[in-house]
Order: sequence, then C-alpha cells, then structure tokens
Amino acid sequence: MEVERLVSWCSHNNLVLNAQKTVEIIVDFRKHTAPLPPIILTDTPITSVDSFRFLGTTITQELKWEPTIISVIKKAQQRMYFLRQLKKFNLPTRTMMQFYTAIIESILTSSITVWYAGATIRDKQRLQRVVRSAEKVIGCRLPSLQDLYTSRTLRRAAWISADPSHPGHSLFDLLPSDEPIRTVLTMGVAGIGKTVLAHKFTLDWAEGKTNQDIQFMFPFTFRELNVLKEEKFSLVELVHHFFTETKEAGICSFEDFKVVFIFDGLDECRLPLDFNKTKILTDVTESTSVNVLLTNLIRGKLLPSAHLWITTRPAAANQIPSDCVCMVTEIRGFTDPQKEEYFRKRFRDREQAGRIISHIETSQSLHTMCHIPVFCWITAAVLENFLKTSEGRDLPKTLTDMYSHFLVLQAKGKKGKSNGGADRDSWWSPEIKKMIEYLGKLAFDQLQKGNLIFYESDLTECGIDISDASVYSGMFSHIFKEERGLYQDKVFFFTHLSVQEFLAALYVHLTFINSGVNLLKEKTYQLSKNNQEIVQYIKKKINENLSAEKCINLFHCLNELSDCSLVEEIQQSLRSGSLSTNKLSPAQWSALVFILLSSEKDLNEGGSSEAASSCQKLFLSLCILLLFFLRLRGCNLSERSCEALATILSSPSSNVKELDLSETSLPDSGMKLLSSGLMSTHCTLGSLR
Repeated sequence: MEVERLVSWCSHNNLVLNAQKTVEIIVDFRKHTAPLPPIILTDTPITSVDSFRFLGTTITQELKWEPTIISVIKKAQQRMYFLRQLKKFNLPTRTMMQFYTAIIESILTSSITVWYAGATIRDKQRLQRVVRSAEKVIGCRLPSLQDLYTSRTLRRAAWISADPSHPGHSLFDLLPSDEPIRTVLTMGVAGIGKTVLAHKFTLDWAEGKTNQDIQFMFPFTFRELNVLKEEKFSLVELVHHFFTETKEAGICSFEDFKVVFIFDGLDECRLPLDFNKTKILTDVTESTSVNVLLTNLIRGKLLPSAHLWITTRPAAANQIPSDCVCMVTEIRGFTDPQKEEYFRKRFRDREQAGRIISHIETSQSLHTMCHIPVFCWITAAVLENFLKTSEGRDLPKTLTDMYSHFLVLQAKGKKGKSNGGADRDSWWSPEIKKMIEYLGKLAFDQLQKGNLIFYESDLTECGIDISDASVYSGMFSHIFKEERGLYQDKVFFFTHLSVQEFLAALYVHLTFINSGVNLLKEKTYQLSKNNQEIVQYIKKKINENLSAEKCINLFHCLNELSDCSLVEEIQQSLRSGSLSTNKLSPAQWSALVFILLSSEKDLNEGGSSEAASSCQKLFLSLCILLLFFLRLRGCNLSERSCEALATILSSPSSNVKELDLSETSLPDSGMKLLSSGLMSTHCTLGSLR
C-alpha cells in the first residue's frame, strides 16, 4: 500500500523510481517470523538486504550502530597520521586545531545526532579515545563528543520548537503516511507542565481558537478514575457520569463524531491495566470495570474512531504497549534563557533578580532542577524570603538546603500569621513537629508503594486522622494539597515529587536519629560513619584518572554532603600564594576547577597582592584551556577586564569559539584592547555577538 502511494506520488511529479537501485530492509524483532513476499516495483522484485549505507551511515536490520562507528573510528585513526606529521613541523596550535576540526572531528561527528544516543558505552569510549589521542598531539583540550552531540541536539530541538509549522495544538494531524493519529502519549518529568498543557489544549478548543473539527473533548484524570475502581460502567455511562450535559442532551453514541479523550496522569493510575489478559470489549453500552474500559479504549477495540491523548511521567510510560501508541511527544521544560526570564519577571528589582540568577548558576544541582517550572517557583519563594530575613547569611546552595528552608518557610509563615508574629521561635511547636513527622511517614510509605496521590485510606494507614487532613493541607498549603473530585471525593498529594522525596528522606533520617532504626537497611550504622565512608570513597574516585567532567560531578556530590576539605585546601593555597601547579594531584586540579566554576566571591579575599596576582594568572591560564563558550551579556566590563579578555582571545592555546557581548558596556580604552585580541592570528573565535 505504501509503495503504491509512493509510486503514485512520483508519477504525479514526473519522477520514476529505479527498481535497480532500490532495496528493502526488514526490521522485525519477533523470534519467529514467516518469510515475506518481495515487494514488486514496476514489475521488478526489490532486493532484500541486511544492511544499507546511506550518506555515510550504515543502517542494519538490528538497528545497531556498530558498523557505522567502526567505519568512523577507522577513518579518523587514518587521518590522525597526518595530524602527527603536522606536529613535526611545529605548526601553531591554532593551525593544528583547524586541521583537527576540518579533517578528524568532521568524521567523528558525521550524522552524530542520528547514531550517538544509540551507541553502546564501549563504542562511545572507543570514539572518545580518538579525541584524547588528538588532544595529546595538539597539546590542548578538545570538545568531547558527548558535548558536541548535546549542543547539536539542543540546537536542532530549538529550531524545531521555533518552527511555526509545528504548533502544539496539532496533535491529531495526519502522519506522513496520511494515516490518522489515534493515540498520542506525552511524557515529562513531574511538575514540568503536562496538566497545564492539557488544560490549555481543552480551553483553546472550548473558546473556539483551535481544533474546531473536534465535536467532543472529554478530559479525565486518573485521580478521579481511581475512585471508581470497584464500580462498573459502560463507556457511554462513564461519559455521562463525568459530563452530565451529554446525558441531558440524550447523546448515547459517539461513532459519528470526532471525539478526543484526554487521560491526564498515567503515573498516578492505580487501576490494573493488563493489555494481555483483559477481555476484548467492543460495545460502548456494555458495562464492565473501569480498567477493562480503558484497556480496550487504548487498544482500539472500543470506539476505534476516537482519539486519545495520555500524559505521564517517563517512568510510567511503559504501562502502555508501543503498538498502541501512534505518536510520542515530550515536554522539555525551561531552557536557560527561559529560566532567566522567569526570575526577572518574578522579581521586579533588577539587582535582586540578577543576584538570584547568579546564585542559581553557581550550583549545578539548582541550575539543573530549575528547568522544572515548579522548582523555579520553590526556589523563588525561598530565596526571596532569605534575602528579606537572613541578611549576611549564605544563600542555600544544595537541594537539601533549599527544601529545608522551604519546609521552614511554610511552617513558620502559617504559624507566624496565626500568632501575629510575636515570637520568632513559637512556630516550632510540638504540633508542627508531629505534623511534619506524619507527612514524612506518608511520603515514605507511599513512595515505597509507588503512589503519588493518596486517598483517605492511605492517610489512615499512616496515622493521620481524616478530620486533621484538611488542617495539614491548610498549614502546609504549598507542600501538601487537598482536592475534591467529582461528587466531593477527596484526593491528597504533595505539590511536587521532589517535595515528597525530601519529606520521605527527612522521615528516614529522623527515625534513625530518634530510634536508631534505619528504614532503608536491615543493619544500622552510625550516620556520620556512613557519610564519612561515602566521602572517602568519592575522594578515592577523584584521585583516579577520570575525565574532568566526572571529577567536577564528584565534587558536586561532596558539596551536597557538605564536605569541603579538598576545596578548602586549594583555597588556602590560593590565598597564601603557595600554590604550585607543578605539584597538584588530579584531585587538587579538579578542586581548583570546581572553585573557579562555582565560587561566588573573590578567591583572594584577605590575601596578599602577590597571591592575588598568582591567582589571576592561574585563572587566566585555566580560562584559556577550558573555555569554549564565553557569555558576558549585560556586563559592565572595565579596562582591566577587557585586557584579560584580550589575553584569552589572543593566546595560542585559546579554545574560545563563541563570545557574547550583547548589551555589554565597554570603555573606549577597553574596546581598543579587545580589538587587538580579536585581530590576533591566534584568535579562534567563530561567533561574536
């Protein structure tokens, strides 16, 4: 059928398919398959092959990329010979870099966005070994293939998202094969905006803005459907139960209408969806359990003309067989510019907004989590309160700090209002402690069961009196929420999965401190001893010959464990001026990079001028070696800053490819210095804004 359409399209466009140059690849992962008849094209059978090479990429029946990677590595290693020969002529580093980028990197990254994500860890390591060999020959750091893959993928994704031909409301347009899309599965981490998107989709339709070819749109949530677990409905009765207007209008058949069912929150589903053993149901008026209705609706057995949109967290997506889904979409969350835009809109004071943005960027964990809109809101609430009430104290830097302050802010705020704020410590009462303990137990027990929403029976199991549940949601309104579903059924949940995880961890910690019982292990150990063992293990890993990126990630782990011994050792050497780069261990080098990447303050505060000079030179050296993208948007650069920037750009070892100076104020003298750096023969800059 597809071949006939292709042949027909070609003939309408004065094109002819050449059967001699056309091949067929059959991709089938079933254990036992019957042989398929050959495809006939213009009376000629098409040859079936196991693999095919297209634009330098080998596509195999098993959809494995090993042949492509072997070919890429072989070509790159052959060209490494020429790079080594050039080294003998003592050519400038910049020339060697240009040769590597044009001749070797271009081979390694050919179609990288297609095959790199599917490559095995072993193959990725083999590819990266070629890059490391080139680094040794050239004598400077080169971009890793993982970084190149990530940047190109994000650039491509940004281009797609900005393309006006991909509007978010066109979920049920035809596939390229002209087949209708029946079921769409949208994934996204907790708090990313799946429910908001579903609401907007429905609202735009109801207001007549989009999708006006749809006659009925029925939005359901699994929170509400869970309550009906023990009841029986037909599909028509289920619609009438939730949307009484359809019953009043006497609508009992939907086959002749374009209907969309929205099921929000598959990860919250407590219904047993069994796609293998559930009986087949085709009659929309036959009553059965809700899980049987949903299973047959998703399988397409029940009301096959309907369209379905299901939202879920990625962890729960595998509940639905892939052959039941026509299209999978993903909500990615805030990009870096959108994070900045959020905080600048949230805080009208530009200086305050700038300080908060700078603080978030210094913490990898906070910066990463802020792609989730809900976490941006939590961060803004905590930091706003912190700047008002904790002048002079360091801002929270770890996720643990952030959630701890958020919990205190909630408890303190409510208690402070009820007591008129008379006693600053009165909020930490036995009542509050008991509430937090009960919420922690609820969070922990339900995480163990994989539940993100809770009903009255769940609260009773954790010792929470139903009559007190509303008090809990009122006291901790931004942490624990209560909703009333259809017919006033109560549903409880935490505002975000990470909040539930924090409270569960807090409960485990408090249980161990108070009773010595470790809920996560059968045997208990001293907490401090456990922490120290973890710290020592991480330090041991840092001292191994790991990549710089892995070492920096391990330092972030030490930072979360509040162990700063290696960092403090380097800071002391910087302040005293006694730091010698010739004697640094791998761990100390990594600590130095971590300090330079994450420090908010002048590293030489309180040190001598000699130490300051030494530190500045060291900082410049590291910038020259490590920087590839330098973004100084909206900065006020002094003449001294321009001189340092010119030094980086004109260095023979400079790797800077992109420089962003948009909305940046430069003095005339600084402009001259910067111009000299840009005109240097060693300048590797490819983009200047």
